[in-house]
Amino acid sequence: MTPRPLLELGYVARAHGIGGEVAVRAFEPGSETLDAVDRVHVRTRAGQERDLTIESVRPTPKEDIVAFEGVETREDAEGLVGSTVFVYREDLEPPAEGEYFQGDLVGLTAVDEAGKELGKVEELWATGEVPNLVIRGPDKAELIVPFADDFVPSVDVPGGKIVIRPPEFLGEEG
Repeated sequence: MTPRPLLELGYVARAHGIGGEVAVRAFEPGSETLDAVDRVHVRTRAGQERDLTIESVRPTPKEDIVAFEGVETREDAEGLVGSTVFVYREDLEPPAEGEYFQGDLVGLTAVDEAGKELGKVEELWATGEVPNLVIRGPDKAELIVPFADDFVPSVDVPGGKIVIRPPEFLGEEG
């Protein structure tokens, strides 16, 4: 599995003020990624894509207020509302051993420890101290698993597979 060059960071939640700034809400609360990069890639709701250069970033408790080069009016900013915001993998420090970009987990085939396929990781929810993997099976059954060592004994991003130990509260099959 070839790593994707773009990693999904979040979305443009709203226009901010009259000078073209926007509020970008990251999927990972407290993310400082926008402080570490000079550019982003956006995909509008209409499917248009473009790169934007970051002029400034101001963090707030829920989102970052971002000024982009060439986005100078409220109307320009409103045109970005709802856009998905991506960062280039090459612009980020690689993750440490045993760490992963969350975007690399989406699309992995989830299997149990015996090798039985459970489905695909389709989303990550950042609802607590660790993200939760949302795994959907072919029958549309949904399994929510914390991304923690107790529940995820191994991850093989190049191989496209993640081993899941479902939480005990799911009960025993029999």
